[in-house]
Amino acid sequence: METSDGSDRVLQADGLVNARDLGGLRRADGTFTPRGVFFRSENVDWLTPAGWQHLYDAGIRTIVDLRQQRERDTDAQKRPDWLTTIHVDLDGLENTEFWADYWDNGLVGTALYFLPHLKAMPERAGTALSSIVNAPPGGVLFHCMGGRDRTGIIAMLLLSAIDVHHEAIVDDYLETVRLGDLRAASSNRNNVEPLLNELCERHGTTTEGAFRTALAGFDLDEFIEAAGLSHQDHAALATWRGNTENLRAESAI
Repeated sequence: METSDGSDRVLQADGLVNARDLGGLRRADGTFTPRGVFFRSENVDWLTPAGWQHLYDAGIRTIVDLRQQRERDTDAQKRPDWLTTIHVDLDGLENTEFWADYWDNGLVGTALYFLPHLKAMPERAGTALSSIVNAPPGGVLFHCMGGRDRTGIIAMLLLSAIDVHHEAIVDDYLETVRLGDLRAASSNRNNVEPLLNELCERHGTTTEGAFRTALAGFDLDEFIEAAGLSHQDHAALATWRGNTENLRAESAI
């Protein structure tokens, strides 16, 4: 049975600095999330050849790319033959009415838009989750550009679906925030985390507070119904592709 506290969840993949296994997080029933099932990261186009091998060695066989098409068009690498890539545009910029309240003002870079996006376009996240839980055999890694917010939404949903303790879900989100300096250095940019926190403060909260509010306000059953997920999708989501059932069986031995 998994007995880790999750401190060793980092996915060591050359070219990535914000990659980790969602396994090893404590659940409400006392078990831990299974390892090697779902991973999160920033843009995988930054991987080196050695980094792709690291993903293969970790058991990853599918990438679910949450970026817009214009972001994907900037990719420079050819993907390995062993990899399946699934594209799901999580943003949905064609919904201009929604994005008018979140894009130009910078709130798209905060968790303040998480719940509104899930309410306005549940089918977007629903398609992403369906793609993840119905992927071909092997580990599944999902990513956006920085691995922070679009990736953060999907991680929040996956972890909520199997009753991970809220503090563990919050800490997983904040790990990306804590990596701000390293993420900035790897992409030759300034660390914008202080500016994003200041933006949240102008809206009466903080980076952490905004995410806690989103997590506390998320209703899984309402989302599943609104997103139109099938019974098969729901079952695969609730068991992480059957892997949590294995944990319960091991704990009973």
